[in-house]
Amino acid sequence: MGKIQSLLAREILDSRGWPTIEVELCLDSGLRSRAAVPSGASTGLHEAHELRDGDVRRYHGKGVEQACHQVRETLSTALKGLPVMDWEQIDRKMLDLDGTANKTRLGANAILAVSLACVRAAAASQHQEVFQYLGQDHATRLPVPLMNIINGGAHADNGLDVQEFMIVPVCGGQFKEALRAGSEVFHSLKKILSEKGLSTAVGDEGGFAPSLKSNQEALDLLMTAIEKAGYRAGEDIFLALDVAATELQKNNSYRWQGQLLSADEMVSVYRSWASSYPLISIEDGLGEDDWTGWRQLTEALGARLQLVGDDLFVTNVQRLQQGVKQQVANAILLKVNQIGTLSETVDTMDLAQAHQYAKVISHRSGETEDTMIADLAVAYSCQQIKTGSLCRSERTAKYNQLLRIEESLGAKAEFWGRRAFSV
Repeated sequence: MGKIQSLLAREILDSRGWPTIEVELCLDSGLRSRAAVPSGASTGLHEAHELRDGDVRRYHGKGVEQACHQVRETLSTALKGLPVMDWEQIDRKMLDLDGTANKTRLGANAILAVSLACVRAAAASQHQEVFQYLGQDHATRLPVPLMNIINGGAHADNGLDVQEFMIVPVCGGQFKEALRAGSEVFHSLKKILSEKGLSTAVGDEGGFAPSLKSNQEALDLLMTAIEKAGYRAGEDIFLALDVAATELQKNNSYRWQGQLLSADEMVSVYRSWASSYPLISIEDGLGEDDWTGWRQLTEALGARLQLVGDDLFVTNVQRLQQGVKQQVANAILLKVNQIGTLSETVDTMDLAQAHQYAKVISHRSGETEDTMIADLAVAYSCQQIKTGSLCRSERTAKYNQLLRIEESLGAKAEFWGRRAFSV
């Protein structure tokens, strides 16, 4: 059983060119593993603390040398000699060492990098891929990709309120065929935008970021792109949104296309869109602490749409418990860096599973080439994955890893397809 010999940490750059932390773990057997953590743009108020230096002389204050120091000194000393197979106990030891509710001492970014590096090393020491090691015989299902192909909100500078307009390919019976459908729609959309004289530059997550007259115009463009690519909207491919409504919230109202709308009026917009478009999922349709509005939204549309809590739940067991108690939402977005350890993420997934909340594992807008979330999606049978558009290598790296996993599973591989949505 391999034991931790040392932990190294370094600053690397994420997909936005800002620093993030990468940890390299060395076992006494000589085996090495690495893990890097992402960073969000539209971060929820209740997320675990990301430790940044605040020194404006380096990276405009966004350096992570403090987080690296905590790994090299505090964690490397405390964890030396521990077997990586006991990665859940290692997570608990790091949480005890931090001793704060929100990981403000060591930083969730430092803790998570070690947590994931331990899991990767544990898998390698058993000569297994991460998805096999964590999921064992149950790790056979490939998630449906939610592909962000038009960016707005905090991910672009184009005036669109909705942060992500996504396509949801459920066709083909295999992940690789769903991925192909998504790619073909993406390139059809690029051609349509070019013909209209609209920008084909992309936002943080690889989706196009054209300046459009309204949010609804973006939906219409997706419908046209699906048709031009030869697919049937509402059968082969559905639509999904990440509104990121916390970013739009102003007191008790929401900024929406130059107006201030109440939660009830926002729900009316979504109800209208659900009647006019093959909309299957809405993420963060209301603000992170607007529990009353979320109850309205769930009562109005929860039986016909997937309603995903991201900023609402922040991968936190306590927040999800509150949602279950108040009968709010019916799906949860899972971002490991929102909570800071894999074991806490698994606890949240277990609670979601127990209460029949769909599990959607997700990247961040500031990503790295690390592909861990692809393995986690299969290991824990997550119905869907969000990892961005069909360009930018930090996004396609996750898709490519899922292709490898599907190939390695052979005849055992299953694709969630339409079954990923219980509504």
